[in-house]
Amino acid sequence: MEIPYTVKERKDTGLYNAKLGIWLFLASEVMLFGALFSAYILLRVGATPGTWPHGLLNVPLGTLNTIVLIISSVTVVMAWASLKMKQFGKWRMYQGATLVCALIFLVIKSFEYNDKLTHYEVISKVGDKYQVHDGHLISEDKDKVVLEPSAHRIYTSRAIALGFGPVAEVAHGKADHDPKAHADHAPAKHELVTIQRSTIERMQNYAPKHHAYLAIYFTLTGLHALHVIGGALVMGYLFGPGAKMWKTDPERFTNRIEVSGLFWHFVDLVWIFLFPILYLL
Repeated sequence: MEIPYTVKERKDTGLYNAKLGIWLFLASEVMLFGALFSAYILLRVGATPGTWPHGLLNVPLGTLNTIVLIISSVTVVMAWASLKMKQFGKWRMYQGATLVCALIFLVIKSFEYNDKLTHYEVISKVGDKYQVHDGHLISEDKDKVVLEPSAHRIYTSRAIALGFGPVAEVAHGKADHDPKAHADHAPAKHELVTIQRSTIERMQNYAPKHHAYLAIYFTLTGLHALHVIGGALVMGYLFGPGAKMWKTDPERFTNRIEVSGLFWHFVDLVWIFLFPILYLL
C-alpha cells in the first residue's frame, strides 16, 4: 500500500505528512520544556534568601556551547539547501559538520557535569564546633579527604543553620544580605583543605539531590542533552544507511532532512533559553 502525502502537500494543511507530524511533536515539546522552565522560576522565586546560587556555572564553556549550536543551526540549513540544489556531496559535508557540532556540545557538557559531580560540601565536627568545607575533590582515602576550595558554592539550608554562609535578616518584608558575613570561614584561594574522615558528619557532591537548583539544572540540561543525542542519532542514520533513499526517492529524502532539521532548530532554540537563565541570571 502506498502512503499518500509523503512528498506532495496535503490540501487541508499545506504540509506533507512528516512535516505535519514534526510540528505536532514540537508543540508537545514546547509544553514539556515550558513546564520545566516554569518550575525553575517558581523554585527560584520561592528559595530562602541567600540559598540560591549565582555564578556557579562555567560561563565561558556555556558560551562556547552556544556558539557551537548556532553554527550547527547554520550547517543543518545548508545541508537541506544543498539537497534542494541537487548537490549531494555538499549535503554530506554540511551534515557531517552538524554531527561534529553535536559531538562537541556533548563533550563540553560532560566536562561541566564532571565538575559538578566532583564538587563537594563536607560538614565536619570537632568537639562541639562544626565546620563546613566546600570545594572540588582532590583525593580521598579511608583516613582523610582533600578538597580544593571553590570560588563559587551553594549555601544549603543545613550549612546556614550551622552559622555558615550569607545571612539574611528579613525586616518589613525586605531581605538585607551581608556579603561579608562569615568571611572568616572562607579558606585562602587554592589552599588545599584536609579533613579527617572520623570528623565528617556529612559529605555530599553537587548531584541533583544536593539542592533544588542542581535538581532543575540537571533535569533541564540532561533532558536537552538527550534531545541532542536523539537528533544526532537520526541525522547520523540519514548520513549513513538512510542516504540510500537519495538514489530511489530524492525528494522524499530531502523532506526527511528538512524534518530532522526542524527538530534540530528546536533543540538549538531551547538552549538559547537555557543558557541565559541558568548561566547568566
